[in-house]
Amino acid sequence: MATCPAGHSSDQDDFCAVCGLPIEAPQQSSPEAVEESPSPTAVTCPSCGASNVAEALFCEACGFDFTGTATPAEPARPQWPSLGEPAAAPETAAAIPTPPTEQPAATKPTVEWIAELWIDPDWYTAQGSTDPMPSVGLPDIVPLVKESNLIGRLSHSRGIFPDVECELDSGCSRRHAMLTHDGSRWWIEDLGSANGTFVGPAAGPLPAMPIPQGRVELTAGQRIYVGAWTRIVIRKATREEQDAFAVE
Repeated sequence: MATCPAGHSSDQDDFCAVCGLPIEAPQQSSPEAVEESPSPTAVTCPSCGASNVAEALFCEACGFDFTGTATPAEPARPQWPSLGEPAAAPETAAAIPTPPTEQPAATKPTVEWIAELWIDPDWYTAQGSTDPMPSVGLPDIVPLVKESNLIGRLSHSRGIFPDVECELDSGCSRRHAMLTHDGSRWWIEDLGSANGTFVGPAAGPLPAMPIPQGRVELTAGQRIYVGAWTRIVIRKATREEQDAFAVE
């Protein structure tokens, strides 16, 4: 194994495998006195400042190329994201709040017509009912706001909810009669009631015969008789009644 001028052991005979110095062939020493060659001068690496032997091709510390090749570029350091404050989100235009749209208040239909429900002692006597008649007093006032208004008695089990309710009069059927109008005229129609529907004038004797099948037009002042004691009068609502039903 050869030895380079720097003292490295090399398995190559031409250049040192460690520092790259050329390895000279050993000269035959003559018996004459051999001149001592001056020791090589150390070379300082311009890149890292390490001391290298003279004639070294590369710096042993950092690998700097002494032959004139450019200094190896320093590897780029990885760019890590900053751990400071998070990046601000892009500014967006602030949404302008839209004022809420005011919904118009629901208005109740104007009550133009009403039904008066009276307890009529004369009709009760004529019917000969065995049920006790309630005390006579002021009439019940029922607004008529639909084109068709059912006269009868309430029944939750059968789903019957009359518009003109004769609750206490057991002589009135659940679905007794139907009142209809076209805005100016009124009709009454019996719905197959047990005791019939009667129509009579405001003055004079009580009606004796029920109305026939089908619609019968009512004239001004006529009364409707149903059940054992109920008398119904259809008339125009007064201004006070319109105002009263409008605020309910």
